[in-house]
This record gives sequence, structure tokens and C-alpha cells, in this order.
Amino acid sequence: MNFFDTHAHLDDEQLVDDLEEVVTRASNAGVKHILAVGTTADSSEKTVEIAGRFPEVHAAVGLQPNYCSEAGPDDWDRVRGLVGHSEVIALGETGLDRYWDFTPFFLQQDYFDRHLRLSQQTDLPFIVHMRDCVEDILVMLREARVRSPLRGIMHSFTGTAEMAAECVELGLHISFAGMVTFKKSADLRHTAAGIPTDRLLIETDSPYLSPHPHRGQKPNEPALMIHTAECLAETRGVTLEEMGRLTTLNAHRLLRTEPKS
Repeated sequence: MNFFDTHAHLDDEQLVDDLEEVVTRASNAGVKHILAVGTTADSSEKTVEIAGRFPEVHAAVGLQPNYCSEAGPDDWDRVRGLVGHSEVIALGETGLDRYWDFTPFFLQQDYFDRHLRLSQQTDLPFIVHMRDCVEDILVMLREARVRSPLRGIMHSFTGTAEMAAECVELGLHISFAGMVTFKKSADLRHTAAGIPTDRLLIETDSPYLSPHPHRGQKPNEPALMIHTAECLAETRGVTLEEMGRLTTLNAHRLLRTEPKS
């Protein structure tokens, strides 16, 4: 089997001191590719360093909305300076969040717009964090699409089928994490069943969102993505091997990468 975890925070303190074992366990579980995602300038630099250490790992760099208020005056330039590095294949995570009150909303919008424009300038896909702000996200995506085509991932998707359909129409991929496996998530599984085959992705959001039957276990890690893959395979009526094949192919196509030797 061959799976691509399109969103893991390998630099998180819950994982970073055990990375050799984390990556080995992932590989043994069939997760052969991992996208390590940054949340701050420091985190982004760390993801690039981690990707340089492990052939299985690539890096995404960006400023997550809840950390934007902590960004120093040169942090955005530091993130931009990482673009073009051989390990960097995506931007983010970025997006908007009305659940937490850590960053003024206008500042979140400013940084989301920066990531969208940088994506359009560099043709690197962007990774969208969204919480309690569906229409706000869609407004900015619609405005950005007027400028030029969009390439990106709706990460850890928990929205409706209608929102997913619009995101697909806007050019985005839809990625599901452990929440789709929860007993209460029947509606989300229904949404997952309707995602076009060529736009479906899987992730862990490690060290968060451990899937059933490990819900509540900390930390989550890429090896546990197999449970999310099994849930999606059952939901969509395909084999686990086919789920791995198609989602890994989708990830490689979007991220324009192949396994590193």
C-alpha cells in the first residue's frame, strides 16, 4: 500500500523528538509520503530542515491564522525566503478562524490574501485552515479566482457537501482527517462520498485529531492515517489499496512531486 499524508505538523513538540520512529512507523503502515506543514516562520524553517532529513517528507511554509498576531515584522519575508527551496512544495497553512480569538480578523484576512497571491505568483498550492468562517473563506477564494486559477487544499475538511462542491469548482482539492471516522460524523462521510475522485486527499493533521479507534490518543501520527483511509474506502465503496492509489496520485499531481530517492 502507498499513502500520502498531506498534512502533518512534524515540528510539533509532541512529535519532533521522536521523528525517526514516527517516520518509520508511518512507512511500515504504508504512509510513504508526508507533507510537513508550518504554522509560523520558525515552524516553517523547521519543516524545511525536517524535510531535508527524511526522503519521505516534504515541506509547506506559511503563517497559520491563529499565529499571525505573533508574527514579527520580518516573519513574512522569512516565509517568502523559503519559497524556491527544493523541499518546499506548498504554502500554508493559511486561512481564517472565527472560533479562536487569537488574531484580529482583518489581520487574518491580510495574511490569507498574502498566501493566495504568493500561490498565484509561484504556482505553489496553498493549504486552507477554516473554522467557523465558511462564507468569509469563500468570499476571498472567489475574489482570488478572478485574478487567476487557484491550486490548493481545503485541509481537514468539515464543511457541507455544497461548500465542498463550490471549492472543487474553484479549483481546490478536499482533504479529510480523523474527524471523518467519528461516530457523529455521518454527514461528513456523506460529503466525502461525493467528492470527485480526482480531488480527494487524506491527512492526519498530526499530532491532532486522532482517528477512531484511537480518538483521544495523543499524539496522533502519520501511521494512524490508515484508519481514516479505511473509513473513506468503505464510505466510497472501494478497496483500501485503491483508496491509497488514487489519493496518492492526486497528491503527487497537485504537489508536483514524486517520491524522493
